[in-house]
Amino acid sequence: MTLPLNRSRVGLMILFVAALALVACHHKSPPPPPPPAVAATPTTAAPAPTITLRANPATIDRGGSVTLTWDARNSTSVRIEPGLGDVAATGSRDVTPGSSVTYQAVATGPGGSASDTARITVNTPPLPPPTTTEPLRPNTNLTIEELLQKNVQTVLFDYDKADIRADQVSNLTTGAAWLKQNPNVKFTIEGHCDERGSEEYNLGLGDRRANAVKQFLVSQGISDARINVISYGEERPVCRDETEDCFQRNRRAEFVLNP
Repeated sequence: MTLPLNRSRVGLMILFVAALALVACHHKSPPPPPPPAVAATPTTAAPAPTITLRANPATIDRGGSVTLTWDARNSTSVRIEPGLGDVAATGSRDVTPGSSVTYQAVATGPGGSASDTARITVNTPPLPPPTTTEPLRPNTNLTIEELLQKNVQTVLFDYDKADIRADQVSNLTTGAAWLKQNPNVKFTIEGHCDERGSEEYNLGLGDRRANAVKQFLVSQGISDARINVISYGEERPVCRDETEDCFQRNRRAEFVLNP
């Protein structure tokens, strides 16, 4: 009687094991762990531009030439003023300034901007000694202001230039002689431009023109304590026609008696 009972127990055990195996087969495995996060690559800031500007020689006599040499790095644009405008990142240019001038080079790039300057001194031959010590004031009824306008004439400039033109030197030299003979006359040099260019740029250009005339007069022996300078840019034209003749008349430096 004991043999059939053992067989029954064995069968039940087999069924129980099979059921466990079936349940184990249907049990879901846990999902795999997520991959490790990849660290973000830090952004590298754009390098700041650099530029050097050199003038050789730095001092010349009137009529001489100077070689400007520049080298910019990490830049997308380079501009040199006055007069040269946009240039290549590296290069050289011969210039013949008519008066002392400071050139400025500005390099601009993704990392910002940088600048450098080069000063050129132009020596102007001194005036010959006057033949008389008498003031150059004729026996007329003209006022000092009228005499100033008559003897120290307006100086004209080329487009976008602040150099003293060769054809203006004679008038300026004559004006300097009259001013030396009338040492009590104090005056203001007004710098003017034609209407082309922005108001801000023309104010700077007018200032450079007025200061170029001042430096010429100082080189001729006129005390800078007698001279004021002011720029009106394009604000006070003498004419408004869009012709080259009108533009030329507006590109000027005028002399006004100080009160």
